[in-house]
Amino acid sequence: MRAVLAFIAVATVLPAQQQAARPWMNTALPPEQRAELVLQQLTLDEKLAFAHGNGMAHVPNWQMPLTHLANGGAGYVEGVARLGIPGLLISDAAYGVRDSGANGRYSTALPSNLGAASAWDVDSACAYGEVIGRELRAQGYDMTLGGGVNLAREPRNGRTFEYAGEDPLLAGTLVGSMMKCEQAQHVVGDIKHYALNDQETGRSGMNIVISRRAMQESDLLAFHIGISIANPGAVMCSYNRINGDYACENRYTLHDVLKTQWGYKGFVLSDWGGTHSTEKASAAGLDQEQPMAEFMGDKLKQAVEAGRVPMAEIDDHARRVLYALFASGVVDHPPQPGVVDVEKGLEVAQRIEEKSIVLLKNSASVLPIDTKRVHRIAVIGGHADVGMISGGGSAQVDPPGGNAIMPEGQGSTNWHDHVWFPTSPLKALRASLPDTAIEYNDGADPAAAARLAGSADLAIVFAYQWEAEDLDLPNLALPDGQEALIEQVAAANAHTVVVLESGTAVTMPWLGKVAAVVEAWYAGSAGHRALANVLTGTVNPSGKLALSFPATESDLPRATIAPLTPSTVHNAADISAADGSYAVPYHEGARVGYKWYETEHRRPLFAFGYGLSYTAFAYTGLQVDAAARAVTFTVKNTGKRAGAEIAEVYAAPPSGSDEPYKRLVGWKRVTLAAGESQTVTVPVDTRALQIFDEATESWSLPTGTYTVLVGAASDNTPLTAVLPLH
Repeated sequence: MRAVLAFIAVATVLPAQQQAARPWMNTALPPEQRAELVLQQLTLDEKLAFAHGNGMAHVPNWQMPLTHLANGGAGYVEGVARLGIPGLLISDAAYGVRDSGANGRYSTALPSNLGAASAWDVDSACAYGEVIGRELRAQGYDMTLGGGVNLAREPRNGRTFEYAGEDPLLAGTLVGSMMKCEQAQHVVGDIKHYALNDQETGRSGMNIVISRRAMQESDLLAFHIGISIANPGAVMCSYNRINGDYACENRYTLHDVLKTQWGYKGFVLSDWGGTHSTEKASAAGLDQEQPMAEFMGDKLKQAVEAGRVPMAEIDDHARRVLYALFASGVVDHPPQPGVVDVEKGLEVAQRIEEKSIVLLKNSASVLPIDTKRVHRIAVIGGHADVGMISGGGSAQVDPPGGNAIMPEGQGSTNWHDHVWFPTSPLKALRASLPDTAIEYNDGADPAAAARLAGSADLAIVFAYQWEAEDLDLPNLALPDGQEALIEQVAAANAHTVVVLESGTAVTMPWLGKVAAVVEAWYAGSAGHRALANVLTGTVNPSGKLALSFPATESDLPRATIAPLTPSTVHNAADISAADGSYAVPYHEGARVGYKWYETEHRRPLFAFGYGLSYTAFAYTGLQVDAAARAVTFTVKNTGKRAGAEIAEVYAAPPSGSDEPYKRLVGWKRVTLAAGESQTVTVPVDTRALQIFDEATESWSLPTGTYTVLVGAASDNTPLTAVLPLH
């Protein structure tokens, strides 16, 4: 017994001794103080080690001596072992952990970020982040590169599926909530791509030309909201230039706005290969070059030793990385590699997808599938017999077993492959409808597909539109002859349903010829089950579009995305510059998405916030509390099914404003039984109504009488009232 007591006494004393020797390990201290204590112990070389990466696994031209320590991930930053400070083991993780297949691991693919945003659900966003955070840690990582919050100014952008739509309040709130819960799993969080990285075509050469007011009231507002919620350890700057300067050496966006106006305490890292200078980038606010050390390694040390870069700058870079490590809990809770909870991930992925699916059209209530009327179903196209497509590039999550459309044993995934997960809608429908005859045709021969459709009570065409980083869509049409396939099937069967698997908006010249359209997005690891539940009515669809679907590309601020020509810009002289950059004037300013359509008097195909249900909802009784800056109204389920409605609140500024368009200022997700009513109160978020003053670099809320609009979509707001703000 004496031996046991002695052991307990020693075990109690050791941590106290360690804490005395390493005061920064005292968890009662705030992360700022802990970071400062460590900073005082660092040599110059140790500080500089925080300022750059050490290569990237699996990329031959991005290799360094320490790359093998990167755990097979996107990057590695050396820690300080003698002080107990871990390194950064970094993985891409937009909608799931990347490169799991290449590293012999498993990752859950969540629905694409845009898809999940269409749930308009903070709780789902949190669950989304929790899954990714847990799986990062289980795979040995302690930092994520997810958190895309760029607004969907350009729906043809190849990374639209990685972002959260076109509205700054919605995108910032959902991405911020996701990253807050991801970082709570003790990984360093990230929000990107800061800022205005709205297309992939020429992304390293384009120069975004926009007023400070417009960027503050649109894209930067989304980032500010997300950062204020999540307090992420990292912000990734983007490839493009902003008003002449690269985003990763842009003093206005990095130093003046992010770090000074917003008081951001974490660190700024470059997108991979996005650093272009040493002294300019360091002074502007770039803290860490990724994935190499071309500018922030030896060149930075030489600049310090020559007195061209002050030590205070180096201290600030290191301090911010240390703060992120402490604030996220990585120092106190280093990752513990283990087994991913597959079932938990699948459960969350299915639940989110069920909330994210958007019912765009449902003529004659052809959905949900009524087995009393429907005895034979034709399932056509989209490789629906084996799987559902996913988004590519650095966001790509490897499916278990590899690409489902490849021959057995050849299912590996590579950069820019079109990758299908083994999530077969055909199999899921057959499991859900065991007494219904369901036949499949691959759609390669439209005439044969039409014959099968003509013999069925219901035809379901699965259509896809693939997207990936490093390239943009030439247009928003369905590729590979799918539009002709839809038209022939619809001609053969008036009860044709189109299921879209896309990462962005889709144009639909065939819309009037089909009975129903369902937007399933990139549906994730359990998308087939979620989709089957929606099609059969086990789940009532409740998703609402997080971005507008244009009727045609000519309705967008820029009719074409590439190549840039005099006809696509207002001033031909803006096309090129001596430094090789080319200007992309954002003449729409802060009028992104539905704001553009409203001010230009253009009608989208489907508006922001639009989405149908298998039931119906009525809005009544709008009341405004000006003192509380809140609105109250009643939502009633007037149909015969339980369902969830996303009630949206907009506000338009006082008359005479130079920005007359309405803005989303709040929303509420309401679940109601058939016939049930609920009175809800929604606070008005005035951040969406404030005006930025360029002369004073400050915000103000104009006084006067605002118009409040409440309803089911940005173009369907039956309730209106006035809100005086003084």
